[in-house]
Amino acid sequence: QDHLVESGGGLVQAGGSLRLACVATGRTFSTYTLGWFRQAPGKEREFVAAFPWSGANGYYADSVKGRFTISRDNAENIVYLQMTNLKLEDTADYYCAAGRWYSGRYPTQYDHWGQGTQVTVSS
Repeated sequence: QDHLVESGGGLVQAGGSLRLACVATGRTFSTYTLGWFRQAPGKEREFVAAFPWSGANGYYADSVKGRFTISRDNAENIVYLQMTNLKLEDTADYYCAAGRWYSGRYPTQYDHWGQGTQVTVSS
């Protein structure tokens, strides 16, 4: 079976950093775009960042551009999200996803999802 498993969430003070990781098991996700989404309580799931299967760089939501960096290791089937200068509004459950769209900014463009990891930013 195909699984995406996130790790690395936790509690951090505003201005701090965290690195999330997502390990993909089952199939080879090297031909999938790997992305990160987040969902805060009472809000819809929103795009954070994604890394296309054939791209050299990721692309980002405006809200995280310049603070977050997405990277992937196809050999290990892992995608990372390095988060720096965290803000209170970054507090959410973060989800890893895999999809076939090269440019995927919407949840409906992703077929496989992890269970999420919680990130809480405190003041």
